[in-house]
Amino acid sequence: MAFARLWGGELMETVLIHVADGDGAKVALRPGGRARFGRGAPGIAVDVRLAHPGVPRLAGEIEARADHWLLSNLSTDKTYVVENPEGAGEHVKIVPGRLAAPIPFEISRVVLPAGLDFVRFSVFAPMHTHLDRTAVAAPTGEGTLTAFPLDESAKYFLVLVALCEPRLRDRSHVAIPTVEQVVARLRPLPSCADLTVAAVNFHIDYLARTKLRVKQDPVDGPKRLDTKRAALVSLALRFNLVREEHLRLLPARAGVG
Repeated sequence: MAFARLWGGELMETVLIHVADGDGAKVALRPGGRARFGRGAPGIAVDVRLAHPGVPRLAGEIEARADHWLLSNLSTDKTYVVENPEGAGEHVKIVPGRLAAPIPFEISRVVLPAGLDFVRFSVFAPMHTHLDRTAVAAPTGEGTLTAFPLDESAKYFLVLVALCEPRLRDRSHVAIPTVEQVVARLRPLPSCADLTVAAVNFHIDYLARTKLRVKQDPVDGPKRLDTKRAALVSLALRFNLVREEHLRLLPARAGVG
């Protein structure tokens, strides 16, 4: 099972596809799983439907690997671009007919030219493998599965730090920042100038479901969002995933030199 990842004895989903437009479809893949995307048609089934008339009926295919994914461009005349939305312009181009091109980003935005428009969807590979420095002297055998594979340069990590900030600065019991407060806290950063409430909610869901896998109380509505944020902060601080040194990632506080 060289390309599989296990969590609690179960094969893990290692790639998530999210279409923000339209019906907000989400597709999760385990290692070896494949999903075809495109406009679709009778006799041409797609797993990720992109309804724009400028998208080929069968535009491409995504295949999940252990900690990354492959993109096949099945169009005959369109080059696709895969952007790292947190990489300051970092991207790769996938030319027509290119099969199984490896994509190295943890968070990717796939951009398809469609007539005079562009169609976009996101792909997440949250289980990127990083060097286990404690195991450098013992290179043989199975590698160690990272418990909480966080990328400290990612925007979701900034959101997590902002959620934890009050507890890190004041060890007493204080309220967890609301989503709106997180947006206001991070917006002074150039990388977060366009941050929205919806984007922060998405990052919180991503952290809770995929990166930290927090368990939540069976409640609905606004209280569920409260418990989710509280659960993230509790776990992040308990395991030192966010520490005082990470506060330097946040903007300077008003009135503090």
